[in-house]
Amino acid sequence: MSVKLGILGGTFDPPHLGHVAAADAAWRSLGLDAVHVVPAGRSPLRDASPRASDSDRLAMAALAFADRPWARVDAREMRRGGMSWSIDTARELTADHLGAELHWILGSDQLVRLDCWKDAADLCRLVTFAVFPRSGLRADVPATLRGLAKVVVLPAPEEPWSSTAIRESLRAGGRAGNGLPRAVVTFIEERGLYRD
Repeated sequence: MSVKLGILGGTFDPPHLGHVAAADAAWRSLGLDAVHVVPAGRSPLRDASPRASDSDRLAMAALAFADRPWARVDAREMRRGGMSWSIDTARELTADHLGAELHWILGSDQLVRLDCWKDAADLCRLVTFAVFPRSGLRADVPATLRGLAKVVVLPAPEEPWSSTAIRESLRAGGRAGNGLPRAVVTFIEERGLYRD
């Protein structure tokens, strides 16, 4: 029986309860052996750089997933430097775990833009996309990748949190509690993150 691994990428700026709920739901629904939580170094599909440093985002991800023994916070994209390409991460994990089934966990808002990803056709050959419906969008694969992308639709997590909304609330002087794991709240408050 082959190993089944999930990959949950993102900026994690900061990691919130929605990220944790998505990983939980994929782990449970797909019977995954582990989920690699992979904070992006520099995301090609985002205009702005992360507000928190790489080391702070990595520390917060470790805190957010600390009580999930199947979660592996994976710093490979930060260590690699430069632009974080999903295809590079999938290739590395394929080489590290020969014969493993890889499941890329994402929202339907990202799936519909899959044709913008670097080497998307190659990525489709390496992973199955585990997709959560989001923002009323169906789990539709772009026309150029239909028949190539393998997709499994998962029930949407009930946590509607957004890192952007959390950062904006903190910048406006809000408390760091809403939508964040308790250990992440403590870390943000101690470091004074997202206040300026």
